Formats: sequence, structure tokens, C-alpha cells
Amino acid sequence: MDATDMPLGRFAIAAAKFNAEVVDRLLDGAIDGLTKHGVSRNDIDVVRVPGAFELPLVCSRLAETGRYAAVIALGAVIRGETDHYDYVCQAATYGLTQAALTTGVPILFGVLTCQTDELALARAGGSAGNKGYDVAEAAIEMARLLVKLS
Repeated sequence: MDATDMPLGRFAIAAAKFNAEVVDRLLDGAIDGLTKHGVSRNDIDVVRVPGAFELPLVCSRLAETGRYAAVIALGAVIRGETDHYDYVCQAATYGLTQAALTTGVPILFGVLTCQTDELALARAGGSAGNKGYDVAEAAIEMARLLVKLS
């Protein structure tokens, strides 16, 4: 049996509540992507966090449990009139990278960082596809790759 034939296991999704109109669409796409690739809905745990800034800590904790083949982080940070956008984007990116490297569990970056609401919606099931679905496919690929490498 090669890695593509092995059971996929459990997946966790941490999804931000902030910018819910966008993130909820990403979440639907991620669940759709996982289930269409053979993951049972019962093997997907969803945790909601306040915003993208909180994703790294929660994803790290989820990964540390050892229950998940991969963790998906979903959020949307949309540029406003202050520097807040830059700080949140940097913190989320760095924190999620560190969480994956520290835990050894794939933590997939499904955080949209867009200039406008319209651009975010286009990437959350609109004209540019659904990045939640795309990141779910990447989560499965990474989970299988790590099984193959072990």
C-alpha cells in the first residue's frame, strides 16, 4: 500500500470569525475539498477563532494533540486605512510557519491577504476559485507526503 492508498486520518480547520462573509466561504470550500478527496465529514474538526492573529496559537495547539494529519488555517485580512493589516499579516504568516516547524504537523496557510473585499470574495468561491478548497487539497497532499517520508 502506498501513501495515496492509505486512510487519510483526521483534519482540523481553524477558521477566523472576523471577515466571516469571506472566511465562511473558505470554510465551505475546505470542507468540500476534504470530503471530495475521501475524508469523512466526521473526521474534520472545525474550531473558530476571533481573527487571523489568533490562528497560530490555536493551530499549534491542534497540531500538538497528535490527532490530526494536517491543520488548515483559514482567515481573511483586508487592507484598511492603518498599518494594522501589515502587522496581522506578518504575525499570522510567521506564527503559522513556526507552529508547523515546531510541531512537525502540516499547517496549511489559507489566510487571504487582499487589498479589497471584492478581491477576497473573488478568492472565496468567486471568479478566482475557492482558496479554501485549494488549501484542503494541499493539506491532503502534505499529509500523504509525510506518511511516505516516515
